[in-house]
Amino acid sequence: MTGRLRSLRVRALPRLNGQRHRGLLLAGSLAVPCQLGRGGLAAQKREGDGATPRGRFGLLAGMFRSDRMARFATGLSLRPLRRDDGWCDDSHDRRYNRPLRLPCKAGHEALWREDGVYDIVLITSHNQRPRRSGGGSAIFVHVSSAGYGPTAGCVALERQALRRLLPRLAPGCWVEIG
Repeated sequence: MTGRLRSLRVRALPRLNGQRHRGLLLAGSLAVPCQLGRGGLAAQKREGDGATPRGRFGLLAGMFRSDRMARFATGLSLRPLRRDDGWCDDSHDRRYNRPLRLPCKAGHEALWREDGVYDIVLITSHNQRPRRSGGGSAIFVHVSSAGYGPTAGCVALERQALRRLLPRLAPGCWVEIG
């Protein structure tokens, strides 16, 4: 596909009934609702604050549940998830904000989930280089949860919206959140 997108924008929507987690993802002519962190947007992300970080982040790579869907075309590097895939959220561990294999003793998030949230997961460059201990980990773009509720800091889209978006992404694509 020619004319792939090099950038996406995520904007918070005005609060509705006190909810800070509603947003809109803009990708060329495509505009889709998205969920943000329960803490809204934050200029200074901290581990566990529930906020989605403001900033410009690269979309580095992605993973998908091959038992639930076939590989699809995208400009991003994409690989099947494995049952032992995890992501370190332990700010005292040398693997903080990095992928790891499960089981492990460090605090982590399991990426193989039954709720479908990580059936498609895109890894952002948030707090990657340099890594700041406690600066937030596992900031992904992924499938929204049932009930379209807030995330723990990620950007979440409905499954079909994410599937429509992926073929449009160019290698080196980035997302601006703000």
